[in-house]
Amino acid sequence: MTVYFLAGGGTAGHVNPLLAVADRIRDREPHAQIIVLGTKEGLEARLVPARGYELVTIDRLPFPRRPNRAALRFLGRLRNAVAETRAYIRDRKVDVVVGFGGYASAPAYLAARAEKVPFAIHEANARPGLANRLGARFTRFVGVTFPATRLPHARFVGMPLRREIESLDRYSARNRAAAEFSLDLARPTLLVTGGSTGARSINHTISASVALVLGAGWQVLHIAGAQSDIGDPHLPGYVLLKYCDRMDLAIAIADLAVARAGSATVSEFMAIGVPAVYVPYPVGNGEQRLNARDVVTALGAVIVRDADFTPSWVSSELVPLLRNRALIAEMAARSSAIGVRDGADRMVDLVAAARDAR
Repeated sequence: MTVYFLAGGGTAGHVNPLLAVADRIRDREPHAQIIVLGTKEGLEARLVPARGYELVTIDRLPFPRRPNRAALRFLGRLRNAVAETRAYIRDRKVDVVVGFGGYASAPAYLAARAEKVPFAIHEANARPGLANRLGARFTRFVGVTFPATRLPHARFVGMPLRREIESLDRYSARNRAAAEFSLDLARPTLLVTGGSTGARSINHTISASVALVLGAGWQVLHIAGAQSDIGDPHLPGYVLLKYCDRMDLAIAIADLAVARAGSATVSEFMAIGVPAVYVPYPVGNGEQRLNARDVVTALGAVIVRDADFTPSWVSSELVPLLRNRALIAEMAARSSAIGVRDGADRMVDLVAAARDAR
C-alpha cells in the first residue's frame, strides 16, 4: 500500500488541484493512504476533511518579504516546521510527497529531501511562488499548468480539474443550467464572476452597464461574491447571485465570460471552451495577466486592465463583441483547442514516476 503525503493549501488555487489529484489517486488505488499536510487557518482545514482525507497541520509560515523581527524568527520557525514534517513522514512511512505551493509546501519539500523521500510539485500559476521555486531545485518531477512557466525540470501537465468540470458536457447540461438559474435557453448568456469573494471593479462596472448588455440581446448570470455590495435591479434577463455552488452549470450555459484571471478560472474556461474577457487582479505580482497570456495569444480571450474596465469600455468594446456571435464562436473554438481536461491524470502519472524513481 502506497502512502501519499500531499502538501499545500491556504487558498482555493492550492487546495482544489490538491483535492483533484487526491481524488484521482483514490480512483486508481482505492487502498492507498492519502495524508494532507496543511495549516489550521487555510481553506484546507475545512475542505480536506469534508472530502474524506486525513489532515495534519503545521504552523502557518509566510516567507518574510523584508528584514524585520518576523524575518529573524523565520529560520527557527522553519526548522521547527521541517522537523515536525519529517516526523510525519517517518511515522507514517510516506512513500512520496506531492506539493502544490502554499505555506505547508516548503517545509514538506525540505523534509522530503532530508528523509530521502521522492517528491513531485504542481505549480498552478504562470508565475511560480516562492515555495515551488525552492522545491523545484531538488526534484526532477515538476508539473506546471501553463507551458511558459519558468521552473527547473518543468513539464506541462495542465491544471488538475474538479471532477464535475473535467467530465462536463456543456451541451447536455444546458437545460439543467437554464432551470437552475432561471435563464432562457434561446438567449446567449454572459457569465460574470470575480471568484468566491468577488471583484469590486467588475461588479460595479457590470451593475452600471447591465442595460447595455441586455440591450444587445444577451442575458447575464452575475455571481458577485460573498462580499458584494451591489443591489439587484430586478431586470428581466439579469440574474444576480452572491454565491454559486454549481459553477459547472454556470460554465455550461456561458457563451462568454467576464472574469478575473486566476489559474483555475482560466484553466476551467479553456477546458470547456468558454471565451472570456479577463480583467486581471491589479494587486500582487502580475501572475493573473500571465495566466491569461496563452489563451489571449491564441485569440480565445481578450484582456483588459482593471482600471480600463469601465462602463465606457463596456459600451465601446464589450457590446460590439456581444453582437458578433461568429467571432465569439471562433473564440470558443480557439479556447477549447488549447484547453486541458486530463490535468489530474497527467499530474498523477508524474507523481507515480517520482514514486517509482526511488
